[in-house]
Amino acid sequence: MTKFELPKLNYDYGALEPYFDAKTMEIHHTKHHQTYVDKLNAAMEGESWFEGKSLDEIVANWEEAPEGKKDAVRNHGGGHHNHSLFWKILTPGGNDNISQELKSKIEEDFGSLEECIKAVTEAASTHFGSGWGWLVLNKDSKLEAVSTPNQNSPLMYGYKPLLGVDVWEHAYYLKYQNKRPDYLEAFWNVLNWEQVSNNFA
Repeated sequence: MTKFELPKLNYDYGALEPYFDAKTMEIHHTKHHQTYVDKLNAAMEGESWFEGKSLDEIVANWEEAPEGKKDAVRNHGGGHHNHSLFWKILTPGGNDNISQELKSKIEEDFGSLEECIKAVTEAASTHFGSGWGWLVLNKDSKLEAVSTPNQNSPLMYGYKPLLGVDVWEHAYYLKYQNKRPDYLEAFWNVLNWEQVSNNFA
C-alpha cells in the first residue's frame, strides 16, 4: 500500500518573515505535519479500505473507514490534508494574482474582496479553541467563510476548500503568543492568491 509523505515546501522556513517566523514554520512542518502523516500511515497498515483511495477520498469518506480507524482518519488524515493545502497557499511576500473568475465570484457572493477577507478573518478569529478558518465553495456552488474544529477538513462537510488558515496555537504562539488577530492580519501578507485561484478553478 502506498504511504503518504510529508510534502516539500516551495520556499525556505525563513522565507515568510517577518510575518511567519522561521522557527514556527520549521516546527509546524517537520514536527506537527509529520506526525499527522506518520499516524495516518500507521492507521492504514493492513486495512484494505484505504487501497486505491486518494487523500481527498479518504478524508471525505472518513465515516466509512473501518471501526477503530475513523478518529485517526478524521484527525490525522484531516491534519495531513489541511496542512498540505495551507503550505501551498503561502508564498514569500504574498501575491495579488487573483483570477478574474474568482474575483467575480467573490464580488457576487461577498460584495467585495475586502468583505471576503473580513468574513474569513472573522470565522478564524472567533473560532473557539483549535481549528481552521476557511474560504470554501459550498454544495450550492456559493463561496462561504466557515471554520472547522480541530483538524476537520471542509471535505468532511461536502465543501471544496480554497483557502485555509490554521488557528491552532502551534501555528502562531512563538511569535504572536495569545494575539490571534495579529497572526491573522499577518496571514494575508503571505497569501498566494494565484494558488487560491487554481484551487477554485
